[in-house]
Amino acid sequence: MGAKKRIGMGIASAMLGAALIGGGTFAYFSDTEVTNNTFAAGTLDLSINPTSIINVDNIKPGDSFIRDFELANNGSLPIDKVLLNTDYTIVDAEGDNTDDFGNHIRVDFLYNVNKFDEVIFSTTLAELKAMSPEVVNENIFYPMFGEKGLPVGSVDDLIVKFVFVDNGEDQNQFQGDALNLTWTFTALQEAGQQR
Repeated sequence: MGAKKRIGMGIASAMLGAALIGGGTFAYFSDTEVTNNTFAAGTLDLSINPTSIINVDNIKPGDSFIRDFELANNGSLPIDKVLLNTDYTIVDAEGDNTDDFGNHIRVDFLYNVNKFDEVIFSTTLAELKAMSPEVVNENIFYPMFGEKGLPVGSVDDLIVKFVFVDNGEDQNQFQGDALNLTWTFTALQEAGQQR
């Protein structure tokens, strides 16, 4: 390679090196802004008062019991639906049951304390246990709450009448038995929305 070419290559290399060094120290204007953002989730808080709705003993066919309780929305979000899941166990004192005691306990959900005869929905505990919670909502809570659901801070009274149905037949198999009822109430939020 000739001297001119070597000198030309040297100059080109020096220029390339200078361009690379100069590129690292290029100055420009800039401005930075920072935003602080928060996503805070609301709360669903359904409460029941009293937590024990019914405790009776020495019942006999034909007896009935009216009990009322409150459902309250103590959360920060409206409750769209309340689902009720029914479960119970039977203590068969004599071990002679041929029928489910729950078939003989009728449950009447009533509108309010002043109108004990105005029934929203009537069923037996056995039927209630077999129902899906969504069906219970459609037949009991939707007629009571309607489209408004259970708004934040609201309290609704529920009145229930339990009847040990006298079917006019021999019900001796239930003497001394007990039915332990568990109701589980589940609150569901309203659908999310664009805000």
